[in-house]
Amino acid sequence: MMRRTLAVAVKEVLQLRRDWRTALALVGMPVVLLLIYGFALSFDVRHVRLAVVDADGSRAAREVERAFVHSGYFDLVHRGEDSRIVDSLLDSGRAQAALVIPAGHAAALAASRPSAVQLVLDGSDAQTAATVLAYARQIVAAVSPPPRRPPSAGSAAARPLVWYNPDLASSRFLVPGLVAFILMVTTVIATALAVVREKERGSWESLRATPLGALELLAGKTLPYLVLAAAAAAGALLLAHVLFQVPLRGSPLWLALVTLLFLLGGLGWGVFLSTLADTQQVAFQAALFTTMLPTLLLSGFIFPISSMPPLIQAITHLVPARYFLIALRGIVLKGTGPEVWGADMIGLAVFAVAVLALATVRTVRSL
Repeated sequence: MMRRTLAVAVKEVLQLRRDWRTALALVGMPVVLLLIYGFALSFDVRHVRLAVVDADGSRAAREVERAFVHSGYFDLVHRGEDSRIVDSLLDSGRAQAALVIPAGHAAALAASRPSAVQLVLDGSDAQTAATVLAYARQIVAAVSPPPRRPPSAGSAAARPLVWYNPDLASSRFLVPGLVAFILMVTTVIATALAVVREKERGSWESLRATPLGALELLAGKTLPYLVLAAAAAAGALLLAHVLFQVPLRGSPLWLALVTLLFLLGGLGWGVFLSTLADTQQVAFQAALFTTMLPTLLLSGFIFPISSMPPLIQAITHLVPARYFLIALRGIVLKGTGPEVWGADMIGLAVFAVAVLALATVRTVRSL
């Protein structure tokens, strides 16, 4: 059995040598897509057009303005003393935010009274506005002088502490999701097209005349693609670490095992789709439809699953990237072990076994 399986694997490798575009797409495409989307997709906000209205003209007011401009998030596009221009600046789009420092700001601080520094935001882009507001609060808190009197008894002061991603870089959250998204799409499409291509060329019919069993045929055909997909996954994770500062705080062995289960599920799904399709066009559309949208929308890649309706949350259990993302982020960002994400690894294993069993049944019928 092993000899026949290896013979099929060698045949597939020789075919990949002749069809080098498929191998290049499986290995090179994840790296290229990670580079493109890794730099393009970001929740970080930079170069916010800022207008400053300084009605106080004091040194303390200039320190607040300087803190905003030198933070790296804001670009000063207007400075004046009349707050009536704020409406026109925001309406025309010349400014996305306006910092209004009231008269008497320095006097209030000197007397230990609060001074209401106002930030007016363009809320037409809610995500950007929320991010800018968080930046502004951090900056104002940094330049605000400490209170001269200790807080009264019974009062509480919030002291935020962010673990695992202290600078709140969105790349450390998004890039692991990109790795899962890209690997799932490319492995399923490449495997589905490779099998259907044999149907179109007529070589699948010749395999039916051989004494190969369904398991031998599936193992031999998927083994080269598993090796290529593992190489692509290693390259993507290395690129994420080098270019996007995604750490590896957990065990590389657990990371390799979880990634292997995820790739097996993707390859099995690709083979299963290939048994349903007779042309490469149909296989490509089916692979794209069943991987891209579910992985993008229902895996927790961008949108948190906890905020989805209960019915949609139940559907997400059918998406293997959901389990892979939890385990991947736990390993690379938190350094946790299987005691935390062990159930998700079991989910990946169940999905891989299920789709490989379906692919085997369909292959047996075709043979």
